[in-house]
Amino acid sequence: MSNVVVIGTQWGDEGKGKIVDWLSEKADLVVRFQGGHNAGHTLVIDERIFKLSLLPSGIVRENTIVLIGNGVVIDPFHLKKEIDELKKQNIEISPNNLIISDSAFLILPIHQAIDQLRENKKNTKKIGTTGRGIGPSYEDKVGRRGLRICDLFDKDELFDKLSKLYAFHNIWLRAINEKNVDPEHIFEKLWDLGQNLKTYVQPSWLLINKYKQDASNILFEGAQGTFLDIDHGTYPFVTSSNTIASQAGIGAGLGPTDIDYTLGITKAYTTRVGSGPFPTEDDGEDGILLGKKGHEFGTVTGRQRRCGWFDSVLVRQAVTLSSIRGIALTKLDVLDGFEEIKICTGYSLNGKTINYLPSAEKQQKQVKPIYELVKGWETSIVGVKNLNDLPKAAKIYVKRIEELVGCPIVLISTSPERSDTIYIKDPFKSS
Repeated sequence: MSNVVVIGTQWGDEGKGKIVDWLSEKADLVVRFQGGHNAGHTLVIDERIFKLSLLPSGIVRENTIVLIGNGVVIDPFHLKKEIDELKKQNIEISPNNLIISDSAFLILPIHQAIDQLRENKKNTKKIGTTGRGIGPSYEDKVGRRGLRICDLFDKDELFDKLSKLYAFHNIWLRAINEKNVDPEHIFEKLWDLGQNLKTYVQPSWLLINKYKQDASNILFEGAQGTFLDIDHGTYPFVTSSNTIASQAGIGAGLGPTDIDYTLGITKAYTTRVGSGPFPTEDDGEDGILLGKKGHEFGTVTGRQRRCGWFDSVLVRQAVTLSSIRGIALTKLDVLDGFEEIKICTGYSLNGKTINYLPSAEKQQKQVKPIYELVKGWETSIVGVKNLNDLPKAAKIYVKRIEELVGCPIVLISTSPERSDTIYIKDPFKSS
């Protein structure tokens, strides 16, 4: 038995979907444990493209069971749509391979309305939210007024809780001169959706305990990235959940001693969507070229990602925060053709060198990267599947990253295709 957690070590968009898809072949159960449909995972399998936001990436594999855990916030309308779209692509989805936690919280239309009103309000700092209601849903969860999946199955209870929730939010809407929202227009739709989803629902912790007792392999799939973590990220430019490895147990129903291995997904350069500090961002031709070659557009929003050089300070910090034991290095092929490649080895702050990202927002904006230059490689590495077939300069780059972040690289992705991967060490056999 081995329980492996996969998380992003940067600001998300590291290529977790492909890696989780590969690992899911070895897993008996794949679990999403936080976030919502603000996540975006793109899988390319035999030239077929699958875009997932809420469903765990293992869903596209035959004989793989997937679970949406209690730590995820679920828009039931989007979930139904995503299920239907995958079925149109001939992916089998049934209660036999998809389980939804009965205690996962709901994202409702009023959450989305509030999210968008806040982000678009004049004279306010834009966070860069996707506007999909994830933050307001988590706020209601912490405020102890949220609705959960299990509330969809009692009609009287559903209407009562829905009415109270909308009454609470209508106070704020009136205060900013917006119209009140009546919950009745979605009540019946929610009830019908609940009946449609009911066969998928069960207590997630009980299911995970069963798999644990059966000595199964469980794969925990994180969304977003370390520095979007609500506690450890570049606050306030963060998501509304914890994205580090510790959240896997909380968001699924498992104790910390049952986590055997954490794999950190790390892009060979750095990207970020939306607002917030980005020490190694490149606004020049190199940044534009990275974005073009890497097809850096958000899976969920379609927004162009900001691009820059590899930041070893961030990744080293992520390794510490999540006890990461192995790195999966993705999109190495995007660096093909660069004569020189920059690696950030530290920061300069007010004339001093530091080796961590400070917590204060002002200082995060002030840090300047300290770069080390390494030689690029002239040839294409797209499709390389053996470490020995990499050009010497590419091997040197990979080795230098290992040294700087203090963690071995166990896997290297050389294209979006599932098969174009260099496998150095199997996380399920490393725990």
